[in-house]
Amino acid sequence: MSGEFGAVKSYLMDMDGVIVHEEQLVPGADRFIARLRKTGHPFLILTNNSMYTARDLAARLALSGLDVEAGSIWTSALATAQFLTLQRPGGSAFVIGEAGLTTALHEVGYTLSERNPDYVVLGETRTYSFEQITRAIRLLDAGARFIATNPDPVGPSRHGSLPATGSVAALISKATGIKPYFVGKPNPLMMRSALRAIGAHSETTVMIGDRMDTDIVAGIEAGVQTVLVLSGIPRSDGGKLSFSSHPHRRVSGRPCRGHQRPLNSCIPWAYGPGCLHNAYRPGRRRDLSPRRRARLAGGLNVSRVYRSIQRAILLS
Repeated sequence: MSGEFGAVKSYLMDMDGVIVHEEQLVPGADRFIARLRKTGHPFLILTNNSMYTARDLAARLALSGLDVEAGSIWTSALATAQFLTLQRPGGSAFVIGEAGLTTALHEVGYTLSERNPDYVVLGETRTYSFEQITRAIRLLDAGARFIATNPDPVGPSRHGSLPATGSVAALISKATGIKPYFVGKPNPLMMRSALRAIGAHSETTVMIGDRMDTDIVAGIEAGVQTVLVLSGIPRSDGGKLSFSSHPHRRVSGRPCRGHQRPLNSCIPWAYGPGCLHNAYRPGRRRDLSPRRRARLAGGLNVSRVYRSIQRAILLS
């Protein structure tokens, strides 16, 4: 479904699948960020990953070729810390997670404790331990409240899927009968906290994401305009959406003629419908100059989709 955009003053965008794909910078993303900076549009890059601090993620993006400040990154850990300090300032928590989560909690004045904490806070880690999970179950039975950074059941790795926060939360919930409050996407709370962080209003903000079930649903429920790009997770349904709601605009494409591989491998956010290899068809586009043909065939040009998004939602 395509929709007309209102005046756009600020941008929220998902990190994995929109800015980077398997730790590689999505071609065209750096140009888009540069354009936002040039025009003075506030933006935040969002991620449900709570393992890393914003500073760590900025360093990882720099290694991928994108220079962004830590202040331009908003994680589920930061949103969780902000939520908790509003609920109970100066509280305590038993935390299962990495530095991204513990640092965010420390920065809002929380103390980490295993004795009578106010909250059990579950985040993402590569080393979930049976001892920590058991301790969390017993603290919840004793009356602690259950908070989780995000509901994602699995996370990616080079060797395949890994159990993530949502899966471990389900285990703890089954043992205790207590359901966690998930702060990260698709909870619109994360969107609203991001909007507050950059002083933006939902009516003049666009959310760009690659997942309908998290990015777009959260954007719709937060009242922002949404763009779905099929540049992240692989799809076996031909790009069909099985949701009752729809994004304001959807960027999709056809199988790539030049790469001869699935669309998501060519990343339509960067290359447009079916990648730039589809933009030039011998015998049909003879009006193109040799230089233009070379740029299209080589995939070096800014995407048609990128340009269409600029025309539709980026203020000149």
